[in-house]
Amino acid sequence: MKLKKIVGVLAAIGIAAPGVAMATNGMLMEGYGPIATGMGGASMAYDNGAAGMANNPATIGMTTASSSRLDIAIGGLHPDIDTKSAAGTAHSNGDAYYMPAAGWVKKDGALAYGVGVFAQGGMGTEYGTSSWLSAGTGLENRSEVGVGNMIVPLSYDVNPDLTIAGSLDFVWASMDLKMLMSGTQLMDMMPTAYNPAATNSGGTVSGSMIDGFASMMGGAPGQISALNYGYFDFSNSNDFSGKAHSTGWAGKLGFTYKVNKQLTVGGTYHSKTSLGDMEGSASVAFNVDINGMGTATIPVDGKISVRDFQFPETYGLGLSYQANDKLMIAADYKRIGWADVMKNFKMSFAASGNTGMAAMFNGTVMDATMYQNWEDQDVFQLGVAYKATDALTLRAGANIANNPVPDAYVNPLFPATIKNHYTLGAGYAFNKVSDVNFSYVYAPKVTSTSPSGFVVDHAQTNNWQLMYSHRF
Repeated sequence: MKLKKIVGVLAAIGIAAPGVAMATNGMLMEGYGPIATGMGGASMAYDNGAAGMANNPATIGMTTASSSRLDIAIGGLHPDIDTKSAAGTAHSNGDAYYMPAAGWVKKDGALAYGVGVFAQGGMGTEYGTSSWLSAGTGLENRSEVGVGNMIVPLSYDVNPDLTIAGSLDFVWASMDLKMLMSGTQLMDMMPTAYNPAATNSGGTVSGSMIDGFASMMGGAPGQISALNYGYFDFSNSNDFSGKAHSTGWAGKLGFTYKVNKQLTVGGTYHSKTSLGDMEGSASVAFNVDINGMGTATIPVDGKISVRDFQFPETYGLGLSYQANDKLMIAADYKRIGWADVMKNFKMSFAASGNTGMAAMFNGTVMDATMYQNWEDQDVFQLGVAYKATDALTLRAGANIANNPVPDAYVNPLFPATIKNHYTLGAGYAFNKVSDVNFSYVYAPKVTSTSPSGFVVDHAQTNNWQLMYSHRF
């Protein structure tokens, strides 16, 4: 297969892949590729195919000498999310997310190199227009965050036992958001100069738009007497990209070392991404009571910037132990640095192009910050692989982690609260050049209770990945 054909296949998959995945280890996938996910995500110290470039790039050096492999995969994530309050239960209809992926690796002497396209992670919900989150307005509440990357890895065999590697990752991110915030929430985010009772416990709003809005509030005729709700809307129906989007870079380092014929250790470092601000057209609507005029909704158009959204640095260390010709055991530890990148969710909205009542906001800016205060995440990944026959390999594993989202800041639109995963997998070789691998992942329900009293239940059932591999 010629290199230009391989690049063409990967480019097509890169265009088709939205890079959207439901939250697993926070917003990161619990593993990349069905070989690793079938073993609880453990992947640091054995050959797990082209997906190794997304796990530990040094493992691509384990590819058979003087050969190439092409992996083409599809995955499905199926979350089950409910948000409950005294007003009822809101069920998220965002229950199916599909992700194509592909990678090509070639081993040439001491070098191994390749290219691949993978969904790195994300999260999403769709509560529709009639749940209690809509508060009778008929407005939709939904979110969708996706991060994907194209990876170019290179590994080098320093000697027969030690391999070192690195990769350059081109990263893209996108976001859709439709979010209703009550007047009580917004007023509590106001500067205390405008609302002395504001606690700013969940976040803040500021800027020239807020200054102008505050100046319109009062008891005189024509002035605003109450703020009923605000509605943030930047969302589209595109399956491949959110309304706000950005690109950037990241990188990885990795190694594997064969202690002896049975034991291999491996480790990796994934850098924090360097993404630009996600930008796109948006609208913010304010529903207000106006003295002498009744209730009115003021829709304001403009441009949104989601500022400094990044994926975290990650480092990991693991081992694989080949107990005999049939049984392999793998164990990894990962530390994910959520605290550095998920302290705040920050948006800036610049109003422009408005007419009528909203024209007074043209040229003004609103900065909104919602506190997140995520915690760093410790992830323990354990897996076994058993070669039942020459053709059939069976796998099982567990992925055990803490919930990085504090209950005090859990949000129905961003429920990245899953802790543990239990996995099964299998691989079947048709012949020496082609095989398929499959994994199944079940994540039990995690319940989070916010200080305001709503409860988020998040489980993931029937997550899966399927991959076809061809060697040449």
